[in-house]
Amino acid sequence: MSLAIKTAIIKRDVSHLTFPDEVQELTVDNNERAQDPIDRITAMTISPPLESIAKAVKMLNNASRPTIIVGHGARFHMDAIIDFAEKLNCPVMTTFKAKGQISDNHPLGCGVLGRSGTPIASWFMNESDLLLVIGASFSNHSGISPKKPTIQIDFDPMALSKFHKVEAAVWGEISVTMKLLREQVTIYENKIDRTNEINQRRAIWHKEKAKRLLEDRHKGVSSIAVFDALSALTPENAVVCVDVGNNAYSLGRYFESKQQTFLMSGYLGSIGFAFPAAMGAWAAVGQQRPIIAVAGDGGFCQYLAELTTAVKYKMPIKTIILNNSELGKISKEQRAGEFDVWATDLVNPNFAEYANGCGALGIQVTSADQLNTALQTIFAHDGPALVEVITDVGLI
Repeated sequence: MSLAIKTAIIKRDVSHLTFPDEVQELTVDNNERAQDPIDRITAMTISPPLESIAKAVKMLNNASRPTIIVGHGARFHMDAIIDFAEKLNCPVMTTFKAKGQISDNHPLGCGVLGRSGTPIASWFMNESDLLLVIGASFSNHSGISPKKPTIQIDFDPMALSKFHKVEAAVWGEISVTMKLLREQVTIYENKIDRTNEINQRRAIWHKEKAKRLLEDRHKGVSSIAVFDALSALTPENAVVCVDVGNNAYSLGRYFESKQQTFLMSGYLGSIGFAFPAAMGAWAAVGQQRPIIAVAGDGGFCQYLAELTTAVKYKMPIKTIILNNSELGKISKEQRAGEFDVWATDLVNPNFAEYANGCGALGIQVTSADQLNTALQTIFAHDGPALVEVITDVGLI
């Protein structure tokens, strides 16, 4: 058991245990206690090699327009990263999986980079003279440019220079490495303060979003309107579980994060992730934080019956379904490949009626002016609740 746990924690890999039936019938002494990690798992605060940290320090000292990109691997180290960014006065952006690790309201926050991202993030990456990439996987979805001088920091040596050579690959525990950088970088007078420019770019993006918010093809509510309302009404301490599909792209682009935590399946396309992930989040935090699942109709249908489990255990999960009666992301990919759109249309139940039939609260929204009231109602409801929004597949 201890070896299995060590494998799961240290190698971040799957452990599988098989027990014979007789184990469940064995007696245990009253004073038997499970082992703890003390002296079984060593401290993980590993310092990077001196030569790699020296190279990173030199690059940071010489850069005038550095940009920080954080991935999901940096999620426990954001205080140190933001502190360093504020010293550099440089932009901070995240990969999609790391959404919310810096608030979109922070003066240096540029939102998500890549296919699910904002034009703010793309602009500042392209305008930088150095990328400091921390805890990110360099997936194609993230769109981190291989053409910029790059410092990469990661605890996993296999993640370093994974797809292309980076100029400074720094292997070490992130908090230790950030402390060393903070202590050893000495040249700040050559750094261009990007704060005002970030604010200007943010204003341009907000203006563009307001313009998109007015778009209406009379084929359903736009995703922009859904996430505009969610940005305003989602509790700041919520855990938001995101499914795969166009709903995820729109959430990454339009949801204005504050202090929320986001859970997503990564880049493996695990459709149906949101609702079971929300159940897992509830099991982890109970009533301490609001739990929200955001899914498309195709994704939610994968785990439709689990709503009865949420009702049985009184899990106060709030589910937002963007229902466009289509596997919209697949249709989009088929068009991009210049194929015919084939077999992506869906025949759905009325999800709101289904929720009510299961013993949860269900509300259907067919126009944007109904969104705020519906969301406020489910957030105030004591128990599982669902808002089904009839959306336009073309307005994402």
